[in-house]
Amino acid sequence: MPDGVMSATDALERLREGNRRFAAGLRSMEVLATHTRRADLLAGQRPFAIVLGCSDSRVPAELVFDQGLGDLFVIRVAGNIVAPSQVGSVEFAATRYGTRLVVVLGHSQCGAIAATLEELLRPAGTRSRNLRSIVNRLRPSVEALLATELRDDQDALVREAVRANVRASVDHLRHGSEILEELVAGGGVRIVGAEYSLETGIVEFHDDETVAL
Repeated sequence: MPDGVMSATDALERLREGNRRFAAGLRSMEVLATHTRRADLLAGQRPFAIVLGCSDSRVPAELVFDQGLGDLFVIRVAGNIVAPSQVGSVEFAATRYGTRLVVVLGHSQCGAIAATLEELLRPAGTRSRNLRSIVNRLRPSVEALLATELRDDQDALVREAVRANVRASVDHLRHGSEILEELVAGGGVRIVGAEYSLETGIVEFHDDETVAL
């Protein structure tokens, strides 16, 4: 591993610690003084984690993980979907900055997931082409749930759909990019799923590929 690059294991623990502070209403002194790092970062950046998260205004990764300037490479898109531009962004950060940890961060009560389920249950046919592209990205990971008993429990349906979508996004990053596959296989890169609870402020990580969300 190149000098100065944080391992995926250490990066994951740093995120856990930061989230524990956030959920407890605490802030790191380093983060509170983060404005002093602006000059240091002019020469370049070395984020210790890549976070692919949802655009929801209630889930800003830097705050949720109590991190400061230069700490995280954040990609935000409605429904934390994985499209070519998101894959390319992850590849870019992992290869250019040597970042070893990638986190796909979903969250409870995701509006994009709820909108997708509504569209599948009651097609409106009035969404723009661009909005449909998001729905179409989310559809494969959540559509099968509508054939189960969850169809009759809206809260449980959204909850399980959020988790299914995170799993699908993690799988796409792990197996949908030759660059990331090689980095995972031999470069120490780790791609994990996580779910943020709007209700508690706690992020639950699912870092074992064999563990279901």
